[in-house]
Amino acid sequence: MDDIFVGRLMTSDPYTVTPETLVEDAAQVMLDRDIGSVLVVDEEDGLEGILTTTDFVEIVAESHPKAETAVSAYMSTEVVTATAQDSIRDVADAMIEHGFHHMPVLDDAEGVVGIISTTDLASYLSHVQTSSPS
Repeated sequence: MDDIFVGRLMTSDPYTVTPETLVEDAAQVMLDRDIGSVLVVDEEDGLEGILTTTDFVEIVAESHPKAETAVSAYMSTEVVTATAQDSIRDVADAMIEHGFHHMPVLDDAEGVVGIISTTDLASYLSHVQTSSPS
């Protein structure tokens, strides 16, 4: 697992929204695409934050009555990120340490280039062939 890098497992071309996107619209994208998060980016594809299905628990609980609310009100801004060259072991360790399921993948020149999730890691592990004991 040490020689497999994030770039091999990440979802490239992740779904993104802007900080001004309404949470209702972000939720619809997540439902339509069956995804657990959207990345919040600026005009230059710079990462501003992440909005996950977990964030919607707070959104629903606090919204009385339902209002047009921008993503920036609820997104996480202290985002731990990876690069495509990071080891998946390091990424998995960081996800466990911080208790999250999605990690944006950034490139210094291009900004957001992908996202890796615990589902990506589990899928990889389920396909790894291990030798059975003799």
